[in-house]
Amino acid sequence: MHRTGAQFRLTCGPQTVVVVELGGALRHYAVAERPIVDGFDADDPIEGGRGQLLMPWPNRIGDGRYRWRGRELQLPVNEVEHANAIHGLLRWTSWQPVEQTDGRVVLTTTLWPQPGYPFHLVARAEYALDRQGLTVTLTARNVGDAPAPYGVGQHPYLAVGPGTVDDTLLTVPARTWLRTDDRGLPVATEAVSQASNDFGAPRPIGPLRLDTAFTDLRRSADGRAVVRLSEPSGAYGTDLWLGQGADFVQVYTGDTLAEPYRRRSVAVEPMSCGPDAFRRDPAQVRLEPGARHTLRWGLAPWRG
Repeated sequence: MHRTGAQFRLTCGPQTVVVVELGGALRHYAVAERPIVDGFDADDPIEGGRGQLLMPWPNRIGDGRYRWRGRELQLPVNEVEHANAIHGLLRWTSWQPVEQTDGRVVLTTTLWPQPGYPFHLVARAEYALDRQGLTVTLTARNVGDAPAPYGVGQHPYLAVGPGTVDDTLLTVPARTWLRTDDRGLPVATEAVSQASNDFGAPRPIGPLRLDTAFTDLRRSADGRAVVRLSEPSGAYGTDLWLGQGADFVQVYTGDTLAEPYRRRSVAVEPMSCGPDAFRRDPAQVRLEPGARHTLRWGLAPWRG
């Protein structure tokens, strides 16, 4: 038994994907010998949220404390250095397969009521590989008898090729970003045109240290917003597209990671809500009894 549990391998032509039982995480994605995600080995510890599913909230909740329908609730504080609750409650649980073919796997798990989150959800993660790339569909249903706060995201790190993060060309089709304090909690929403992190047109990341949530995304006619990473010449790269339910995206250049991970790749994290949403915007995260929420995103490697 691997320390990340069962390994679910998907194939389509030269593409391979591996998803793991532990947290339902995306461990590996490559096209032939070219890595698309910067993942981890089956027996490695998962560092920095690498490929993990972030449920029932992505990003941070300040002090792990929030108020919901008149109740004060306290979550475990697991980003101790900043006194935040980070990235949800399902990263270290077992996700079980309910469907699998050569190019598709569906995993599910249950989030039981518990201190700090007394709500009952059933979660589902579908990974589907085709000639265009990988599509991920994340769904949760509130099977309890009361409204629950709920958000979702995922934490893939995209490989940046033979160069460095500094050399990588980044495009983020966002009009606004969330300025944060030194704990990573939002203090204001500002237009990207007023900031150094305007990536509306492709440009090198350079020395910028990004751990930044973007929103107000520009979308094409099919409803998708596309974050693009490419190597310096623009000869090849990867598009991460944000579809249904993906209203925010976090871009993280890995500056706070330990070696050998520091600034080795770029995390591009689709999210349904922004940081601290349980406290800042309870109406946005309200999931009624019996209701479902779906977030859909994907990866599309390309060559110029």
